[in-house]
Amino acid sequence: MTPEQYCQEKTATSRSSFYHAFQFLPARERAGITALYAFCREVDDVVDNVREEEVARAKLDWWRSEVDRLFAGAPQHPVTRALAEVRERVDLQPEYFHEILDGMQMDLDHDGYETFSELQLYCWRAAGVVGLLSAAIFGYDDRGTERYAQELGIAFQLTNIIRDVGEDAQRGRVYLAREDLARHGVGADELTADTTSPALAAVLKEYAERARGFYRKAYAALPDGDRYRQRSGLMMAAIYERLLDRLERDGFHVLERRVSLNPLHKLWLAWRTASTEERRHRRALRG
Repeated sequence: MTPEQYCQEKTATSRSSFYHAFQFLPARERAGITALYAFCREVDDVVDNVREEEVARAKLDWWRSEVDRLFAGAPQHPVTRALAEVRERVDLQPEYFHEILDGMQMDLDHDGYETFSELQLYCWRAAGVVGLLSAAIFGYDDRGTERYAQELGIAFQLTNIIRDVGEDAQRGRVYLAREDLARHGVGADELTADTTSPALAAVLKEYAERARGFYRKAYAALPDGDRYRQRSGLMMAAIYERLLDRLERDGFHVLERRVSLNPLHKLWLAWRTASTEERRHRRALRG
């Protein structure tokens, strides 16, 4: 199996919303973003699937060394070998990969966050930085695109946090800030209950409004000249915003059931967004 095939399989089996957006990209960009996503899956699996904390820390340390080997030109893992080919044409920053690993480390070091500002640092490391790397792979000319990519990544992460509240709490991780839970009178036991309390639903509604604020800031920051090349992010945003809509219509009953979109719905949203951006791009070229 080649490094590219390994990354493709890793991405496809994740059943992520991102996978559907990748299908509409040119082959070179698709290979690059697939390698990046496979890296994120590998390191996220360390903290999600390795039960022994010391083993998880050792594995993250190995990945830190592997990132250094990647940028020294001697990667060992199939994912970093695939990323080495991406580096030949894209200016990927090593510190961003280390920031992602710092975000994974936060999952081991913290069982919760006191304030939303502290949580936002986690979101930046876990997803905002991924947005920056993704934007580099897609290509851009205007530095305003960096702001768009960061804000969009944080919006995605907040959407995931809302959807996964129950699953995360069962793992001993709480991403809703303690100050927000306290303000609404939500106790720790409510996060692992069988039903979503009205107070917890109110917190999740507040987080949904925050997520929508980050989506709005992302769209406002995206320069017109880079919009077409960044269309994959817009496809992902269409899927994630629809998921947020579904969560809200369901009353944020995330403890009772996992709210998701079926693969065909995701593919249709990605296709519709891709078609819209293609028409917009053609009009701009004519105009």
